[in-house]
Amino acid sequence: MKLTFCGGARTVTGSSFLLEAAGMKILIDCGMFQGGRRLRTRNFSQYPYNPAEIDYIIVSHSHIDHSGLVPRLIKDGFRGRVIATPATADLASIMLPDSGYIQEMEAEWENRKNLRAGRELVEPLYTVEEAERALKYFDALDYYTATPLSEHITLTFYDAGHILGSAITELTVAEEGRTEKIVFSGDLGKSNQPIIRDPDVLEAADYLLIEGTYGTREHEQETQKLDILQQVIHDTVERQGNVVIPSFAVGRTQELLYYLSRLMRDNKIPNVPIYIDSPLAISATEIFSRHPEAYDTQMRQLLQNGQDPFNFPEVIYTRTADESKLINKGPGGKIIISASGMADAGRIKHHLKHNLWRAESTILFVGYQAEGTLGRRILDGVKRVKIFGEEIKVNAHIVSIDGFSAHADRSELLDWLRAFTKKPKQVILVHGEEDVLIQFSSQIERELGLPTYIPNYLETMELKASTAQLAAERPLSSVRVQELFQAWQDFKGEYTKRLELAMLEEDVDERLIELEQELAAMKSCIVEND
Repeated sequence: MKLTFCGGARTVTGSSFLLEAAGMKILIDCGMFQGGRRLRTRNFSQYPYNPAEIDYIIVSHSHIDHSGLVPRLIKDGFRGRVIATPATADLASIMLPDSGYIQEMEAEWENRKNLRAGRELVEPLYTVEEAERALKYFDALDYYTATPLSEHITLTFYDAGHILGSAITELTVAEEGRTEKIVFSGDLGKSNQPIIRDPDVLEAADYLLIEGTYGTREHEQETQKLDILQQVIHDTVERQGNVVIPSFAVGRTQELLYYLSRLMRDNKIPNVPIYIDSPLAISATEIFSRHPEAYDTQMRQLLQNGQDPFNFPEVIYTRTADESKLINKGPGGKIIISASGMADAGRIKHHLKHNLWRAESTILFVGYQAEGTLGRRILDGVKRVKIFGEEIKVNAHIVSIDGFSAHADRSELLDWLRAFTKKPKQVILVHGEEDVLIQFSSQIERELGLPTYIPNYLETMELKASTAQLAAERPLSSVRVQELFQAWQDFKGEYTKRLELAMLEEDVDERLIELEQELAAMKSCIVEND
């Protein structure tokens, strides 16, 4: 039994893991790489496997960084089945063709430049038509339904509580006289998230792949995030500016509507127009309405009381491009929610172009911004950005609320791990930035005593040795890197405190000389271990 990390390794996008077991090849997730050019080029790379030899693709949820390369795989020879929950299959029916449209538009834009420069033309990763063809390969599987994929492998989905239809994947594999349970967390949701249920708690796994997107961070509490949201809207409307929110079309947009309807109902924010300017988000909201089986108790009660958080008087859904263009022509005082969530594509770029330079407006980020994306650059404080070839000065207020993330934070991830009564032989950390995974790994080992491993991109790992053997086979360099990183983090924190205290002492020069010597010694240590 072996596992190859085809994506989601030391990065937050491109999740894809190939399990080879009991004579079968199963791909868990087939996600697109998003972010900077270096990552995006992986979408066009050669596969580390033959697509025609893959028996199943299991899609944990519909976000493009988990499902976006399914059409490419089918285009290149995959003829097995794609298994997902009913809600994920429904959402894929709108998200994959939308992704195909973006691929076509990006290829067209690139080819205009290539023609002018006399360079070779490029093909889109896949087209709308190829994405629509891929939907015929999807089979829906309900939660909690143990389904044999073969005589030796059984699949069961549990609710991951991340977005509508998101699933934890459990594969039970009988091979060579033993039975192993392999669990893939997918993206785990935070607890008490509106609309959908909390993540299911599992109690047993032999091998566990868990995401670590927020493995070093804590989200704001619900009251905190709503206070910030309320204040941002009040302040911006008072300045007669617009609140522009880059938002994922699936999950985040619906959550925002839920909270905005509540704030308006309780007279905590003014009743200003709320534009949902994303055809994908509009279609996704319609799909949400078709899957009440995934709702939590509070959402069901709201609907029973005649309160639909997706449809109230202030909400204006704009499907056409002409409707979208009119939004920025009127006076300020609007809330504009548009995709994409990381501001890298779609109509949100037009709204940023019209509002980033306005000091009265606010750009409000309510989700994770991956390295290399336009959203991350704005959030990191750049003074100017290029949008559609035009340089735009960043004058608007930039605000971020982590509490709207659909990912579990550090404490929630640790609590989810604590619930395992049968402890995993190995915890494998994926779907996170490298420095975050290294710190999260140390915390898991320190607090829970579980052996952890952080795989590299395209690394293959054998899943048959004991924990002790796995630890022994783990590259010494990888272990040493984590040890050094943790030592540096500890040193850095302590050193900063002592430097601040030294500035308050009378013999500051003498103390600074001592601290300078300590820093030099630490540098020498790093060089020696390089």
